Amino acid sequence: MAYTTIDDPEAYFQVKAYSGTGSSASITLDGDTDLSPNLVWVKNRSTATSHQMYDSVRGSTTRLYPDTYDAEDTSATYITAFDSDGFSVGTNASLNGSGNSIVAWCWKAGTTGSGTTTGSGTGQSYSYSVDTTSGVSIMAYTGNGTANHTIPHHLGSTPEWFMVKIRSGDNNNWGVYHHKSNSSPEEYALYLDSTHAATDDIFMNDVAPTSSVINLSGGNYGNVNTNTYVAYCFSEVQGFSKFGSYTGNGNADGPFVYTGFRPAFVMVKLTSGTENWYIYDNKRDSFNYLYDALRPNLNNAEVSDWSAGFDFLSNGFKCRTNDTAINPSGGTFIYMAFAEAPFVNSNGVPCNAR
Repeated sequence: MAYTTIDDPEAYFQVKAYSGTGSSASITLDGDTDLSPNLVWVKNRSTATSHQMYDSVRGSTTRLYPDTYDAEDTSATYITAFDSDGFSVGTNASLNGSGNSIVAWCWKAGTTGSGTTTGSGTGQSYSYSVDTTSGVSIMAYTGNGTANHTIPHHLGSTPEWFMVKIRSGDNNNWGVYHHKSNSSPEEYALYLDSTHAATDDIFMNDVAPTSSVINLSGGNYGNVNTNTYVAYCFSEVQGFSKFGSYTGNGNADGPFVYTGFRPAFVMVKLTSGTENWYIYDNKRDSFNYLYDALRPNLNNAEVSDWSAGFDFLSNGFKCRTNDTAINPSGGTFIYMAFAEAPFVNSNGVPCNAR
């Protein structure tokens, strides 16, 4: 029996909590395995500054903001390089403010390439970085303004989650697809920079992603002619990543969510109503109960909220609150989770609880 595809999740995903210095610095990841990231999401925990997203396809010095619909910008004071085991930062205060507490979530993609988009309308150029083992793909592409524009993701499997953001031209929301957002998820969207519930939206042209492409309408969330975009796609990998849903019970003894691994990172969002997104990880709270929350749709500093949190267990996570943000009775949630360790590795050895 195959328990996991990946015995060592640290080779593909790591969380790094660090203190800013105000001077250019190299941020080395803590894992026993070196990881050269291709996608880094950074948040200053101490101050009200925007979340920041960097990737190797757009270039290390170019950032987008998950909590806003602003276009990307570039500066030599941002992340300056993706290193062999971490990344280097410049002097920008939001990711390296002196004495500030900061967190970075880091993913490996890897194999690079380029091509021409497919589907209806004019084919446009795109470039990508992908790792089929970990199910992570980064695509930078140009829109063509025509419905049924398809963007190859090169994962070799169907993504359960992807996010699309315009980089240039008209500013607009982050369009998010999750395969459990609704009974017909290809017809609905979530917005990373918004509290909205799952909303009937044609940004995917009402067509589900396939093992080779994501499908886009002619709309401005992902496909205005000649505007540039980035898409981050994730496909589920046993023992490493899970993109599922749970239903709240409104009880302090909340639902247990089985992932098949001890989580390093969990992001949740209520899809049946209006509520913030929430992120928890294994480095900001190194033991249970996890209550230090960051909210991707807000630039707020970290909130230490005992009324809303989880336990990370050896095989999943469990709500430990009846707070309406993460566990209202009957509320439907989607989640995105990545592993610290598989529940049972390929040799049949189980992991420990926290």
